[in-house]
Amino acid sequence: MMMMMRKAIIWVLVLVGFEFQRSTSSQVPEIRRTSFPEGFVFGTASSAFQYEGAVKEDGRGPTVWDTYAHSFGKILDFSNADVAVDQYHRYHEDIQLMKDMGMDAYRFSIAWSRIFPNGSGEINQAGIDHYNNLINALLAKGIEPYVTLYHWDLPQALADKYNGWLNRQILEDFAVYAETCFEKFGDRVKHWITFNEPHTFAVQGYDVGFQAPGRCSILFHLYCPAGNSATEPYIVAHNVLLAHANVANIYRQRYKQKQNGSVGISLDVIWFVPMKNTSEDIEATQRAQDFQLGWFMDPLFFGDYPSSMRSRVGSRLPKFSTAEAALVKGSLDFVGINHYTTYYAMSNFTNIIGIVLNDTLADSGADTLPFKDGKPIGQKASSIWLYSYPQGLRDLMNYIKQKYGNPPVIITENGMDDSNNIFISVKDALKDEKRIKYLSGYLSSLLASIKEDGCNVKGYFVWSLLDNWEWTAGYSSRFGLFYVDYRDNLKRYPKDSVQWFKNFLAPSASSTDEL
Repeated sequence: MMMMMRKAIIWVLVLVGFEFQRSTSSQVPEIRRTSFPEGFVFGTASSAFQYEGAVKEDGRGPTVWDTYAHSFGKILDFSNADVAVDQYHRYHEDIQLMKDMGMDAYRFSIAWSRIFPNGSGEINQAGIDHYNNLINALLAKGIEPYVTLYHWDLPQALADKYNGWLNRQILEDFAVYAETCFEKFGDRVKHWITFNEPHTFAVQGYDVGFQAPGRCSILFHLYCPAGNSATEPYIVAHNVLLAHANVANIYRQRYKQKQNGSVGISLDVIWFVPMKNTSEDIEATQRAQDFQLGWFMDPLFFGDYPSSMRSRVGSRLPKFSTAEAALVKGSLDFVGINHYTTYYAMSNFTNIIGIVLNDTLADSGADTLPFKDGKPIGQKASSIWLYSYPQGLRDLMNYIKQKYGNPPVIITENGMDDSNNIFISVKDALKDEKRIKYLSGYLSSLLASIKEDGCNVKGYFVWSLLDNWEWTAGYSSRFGLFYVDYRDNLKRYPKDSVQWFKNFLAPSASSTDEL
């Protein structure tokens, strides 16, 4: 009897062990940190406005996004970022989360209006103190800071004073702000990103008006009180390129030799594939990319906008002087790429919508959609625009390699979201197998571009460490590796993807046996 009980117990243990191994096997990545080149950097990404909160504390001035978020009907869930996920007060806790995962770096942005509450004038010492404390806390845990100088949160005072990015005065004010950051933080910060997604805030903020400052001329100003959708996005982008180049030059001339850091820019890129294998759709696909990535990369690498933009936009597209072109060309040490999804592109023959709206989105003569014959290009995330297509990242890296001479690239954002469903328990919300599949696919594709294709990629930052306030989506979208409980004091809970990333980042396979 005792022998039979022992055998039964052994079989139960074996079966339990098998079930445990099967249930956790999906958590063990097929690729891992050691698959990537030595020195490759892994981190998480965030932005000040989406994370910090504390919008009226320690002298911070208001921004265009504060104004926009408090405007009725602009945010999907009628929320605002006054508290966000409160990282301003909880950064020690969040840094420990990164440390426990094994992350190498943290990409965050500095809020311009914490340094200069009015965009210019006197420095706010409390803002300097906060970012000094944050940077020092990161370094104390062995986490390298990657700092974005501008992640969309323009001081409201500059928008009121001279319409912000529409006026060249901003070049001078941005340069003073950036140099102040170099002076105060550059002894410890070695990786600077001047701008995050200028294409996004130029188009969304000044063409369609769906983001701050909410300018457009669509439908005869029925949606936006002011703006010119046909010209303003190009003016904004032009001033951003000049501001970037000016700041990069300041760093190289005054700080690089002493601080030994690098300066780059982060660009949003949807990869495009032709809807049909026709010359019309193939050409439209290239135009779509010219009006997105090429809009910024061509001036940075060749000194001027793509020829398709010059021919199609005409006099509405600003021109660089000879001196400006020389300043912009080559004004970066690395290219940051924010990539999430891939779309089909096709030629727009009639352009009826463009004629009616008279906006920059129509200038490319290309329509882009995530569907073909009614079928999505990949598995859909929560956001209506985000579909998983890992091959697109490899294709994009090869495109940059071939067209721009294989510059150093850092993936500064990549990730997917789930919905914030109030009817799903916290326990169930932590089961994010779709995110694990997405991350595994995109990292495998990225690795192939490096190992098999020779693409010069140096790092990868997942968006994002925490669920956070996602601009016009508010709190309705959850991009985090950690679940934030908005109904219980913003408590952080690790999703299954955290364990997956821990295993991925573990230095050896034996390390996962202890988890």
